[in-house]
Amino acid sequence: MTTEKVLQALSNVQEPDLGKDIVTLNMVQNLEIDGNYVAFTVVLTTPACPLKDHIKNACINAIKLLVNKDATVNVKFTANTTTQRKDAREMLPKVKNIIAVVSGKGGVGKSTVAANFALALARGGASVGLMDADIYGPSVPIMFGVRGQRPMMMQGGENGKGLIVPLEKYGIKLMSIGLLVDEKNAVVWRGPMASSAIRQFVTDVFWDELDYLVIDMPPGTGDIHLTLMQTVPVTGVIVVTTPQDVALADAKKGIAMFGQAQLKVPIIGLVENMSYFTPAELPDHKYYIFGKEGGKRLAEEYDLPFLGQIPLVQSIREGGDTGVPIMMSDDAVTRKAFVDFAGNAARSIAMLNANIRADKVAEVVA
Repeated sequence: MTTEKVLQALSNVQEPDLGKDIVTLNMVQNLEIDGNYVAFTVVLTTPACPLKDHIKNACINAIKLLVNKDATVNVKFTANTTTQRKDAREMLPKVKNIIAVVSGKGGVGKSTVAANFALALARGGASVGLMDADIYGPSVPIMFGVRGQRPMMMQGGENGKGLIVPLEKYGIKLMSIGLLVDEKNAVVWRGPMASSAIRQFVTDVFWDELDYLVIDMPPGTGDIHLTLMQTVPVTGVIVVTTPQDVALADAKKGIAMFGQAQLKVPIIGLVENMSYFTPAELPDHKYYIFGKEGGKRLAEEYDLPFLGQIPLVQSIREGGDTGVPIMMSDDAVTRKAFVDFAGNAARSIAMLNANIRADKVAEVVA
């Protein structure tokens, strides 16, 4: 076996999403050959890549078929999360991808989806932050069991300005207005005050280096959405809906706002929450309480990636209320639904980063 023969064989292994082989994409590194033993590292575009096993098997088969049928092949993986940022990096300079999770209406489980999406990305090895931008209804403190905790301050900002240090829980960084104000007090702010708070969460919080910053947006469309899209180079948005028609009608407004009207922000895809009810005692049964596959049909109508279906199960609600999100529980079926969704989203983000021109990212039209 030679380096040239091994690389020639691996040039037959395609990266399924990017449409090129892994050698051309410079994904093969640290190649070592010793007799019948060959080892190398494949550099993925995201730690949350769900195609690791597919790529690994393709690499092993290529070498055994085209180079040496007796070869012992050791395929290792690492990741260099891609980014499409071409801005001056004045905002969130060390954050590679900024993902806004949005919904056209309240009550569709957007915060639950955002929280477990962030945890699923982190489970894959990515460095992740979760910003709760729902000023009027912050839920991160309850969902992560950090009610009453307060973030620390550190020096290090411009002109010696203090920076807020996010809390850390379950391996991700957290920031919410609910960590700064008493939850018994209502946040009664006009739009400009809420927008100012969101700017501070961007400029005055020490997020440091992140592969993904997930932003749990308020429901609907309004000032905070406009402020964030005009302030931050958002990679794209994930739209959360439920299957029933009233939710889908509102989801269309969100799609129109971000993808077609005033804001031209890439839509990473659509995820359907509360897709079906599965009782704990009947794990193989699905009851479509709110209708069947409405989110999937909406994604097809707008030619958007459909990222997955999240079931309606009691343990998701219980986990959110007790501060132990479903991704940290032993509910394997529901956890898999979030892992699959996060993997599909990570793939969609990597494809956006490979194909979207910089001047088309989070472009704000006057």
